[in-house]
Amino acid sequence: MNIEEFRKAGYAAIDAICDYYSSLDEVHVTAQVEPGYLAKLIPDHAPDQGEKWEDIAKDFQRVIMPGITHWQHPNTYFYFPANVTYESILGELMATSVSNPGFNWACSPACTELENVVMDWAAKLFGLDETFLSVSRVGGGIIQGSASEAAIVAVIAARERALRLLATALPDTPATTPGELAAHTRAALTGKLVLYATTQTHSLAAKAALILGLEFRALEVSKEDGFALRGETLRSALEEDKRKGKVTFCLIATVGTTSSGAVDRLDEVGEVARDYPHLYIHVDAAWAGVTLSCPEYRERAQLDSINKYAHSFSTNLHKWGLVNFDAALLWVRDRRLLTDALDVTPEFLRTKHGDAGTVIDYRNWQLSLGRRFRSLKVWFVLRSFGVTGFQAHIRKGVALGQVFLSCVQQDPRFEICAPPSWALTVVRLNPDPAAKRSADDLNKLNQHFYALLTARHDMALTQTKLHDTFCIRFVVGAPRTQERHVRQTWERIRETADRAIADWEKGL
Repeated sequence: MNIEEFRKAGYAAIDAICDYYSSLDEVHVTAQVEPGYLAKLIPDHAPDQGEKWEDIAKDFQRVIMPGITHWQHPNTYFYFPANVTYESILGELMATSVSNPGFNWACSPACTELENVVMDWAAKLFGLDETFLSVSRVGGGIIQGSASEAAIVAVIAARERALRLLATALPDTPATTPGELAAHTRAALTGKLVLYATTQTHSLAAKAALILGLEFRALEVSKEDGFALRGETLRSALEEDKRKGKVTFCLIATVGTTSSGAVDRLDEVGEVARDYPHLYIHVDAAWAGVTLSCPEYRERAQLDSINKYAHSFSTNLHKWGLVNFDAALLWVRDRRLLTDALDVTPEFLRTKHGDAGTVIDYRNWQLSLGRRFRSLKVWFVLRSFGVTGFQAHIRKGVALGQVFLSCVQQDPRFEICAPPSWALTVVRLNPDPAAKRSADDLNKLNQHFYALLTARHDMALTQTKLHDTFCIRFVVGAPRTQERHVRQTWERIRETADRAIADWEKGL
């Protein structure tokens, strides 16, 4: 493809994207294919000779699009949103046009420096403390690929911090950094470490422990506490593990859990942590962190406690924040915790500015060496929408969530299973509460109800379990969703509920 052929193909691709979005309401939400469909439609080997671009573009429509679930569809209410905007698409396109590995400032200075800037913009948008800003030269922010990656990086930093603190208390151990420890000493100290989360924390916590070979403990939370971690629960666990000779080195707390939207009590947790100097607090707010852009939601999201107690904080713009995947924002209060843990600099990676410490080399803030130019699409979106436009998007999602909640509250057959959380409502069917059906019977009813819902292709919702109660999640956040979509979907849910209850009463 030469430059003129690329120009022509690019115009056609933009036209195809516009046609897709203009007709999105008319397509099924979920892909209408069976596993293995794709291999039947394309050859089992690459072509010997190059093919015409026109044929390749046609096959995108013929082969790929039938297998796409439309996350931007206005009736997508499952998992969490996966936003994209035209500005974000253009940012991705422009970033790929100047592709570079981005592992240090010298690779392309604009890539590093723009990330410094937009991470500070976002920190100010969300009201984060000044110590989280890159201009503070103490803390700072980095765009990771996902909240899971951000959590693993935070846990590594927390582990190395704890090992350093533990090492200083050992007799006859001159080491001041974990990397200087003898292997047997390091292994012995690591064996004492425990990572905490809760039974409602995203699986990223358990996966981080699994990858790093660390002990993991999920603390129980209760429905009475809104599925949030309380300070006394944390203190009790810490004391128990301390008696066993273990050291709890990191807690992953959550603002907006996946199943219920719960917010851990960071105020209580932070006060408990004061008595345990080895405890590092990472706050995962992958979905709900963007609500901090609106001052009226900051108290519920516990901004003051984040700023007071968190060592690191993460949220995803690629969920509810108008930027396409991937754009997971991670801030740390002390950047040295990352660089002490992750800085490996062979001679061929050394640069004048890096050695002088006058620039950030983001390779030392993440797991991989290379990285994508993600900050450009964030810059485009924040400039185009502005603070007020971003806030309007979040407020709209919350308002539409309230529309759905009000509909649920008017139908006595539905129960709300957890405190409504911004744009998330968790429900189940219980058509006759006075009958006091068993938990198992109600779970079977709701499993059947959910099976009927997933058989439909005009909406998409997600199942979950809260303390063995089978529930159905409904979360708003797609930019194209309007009130008419929510109300129309509610009517379809009610129709499906009628059928599920009828089947259940027949014993089907």
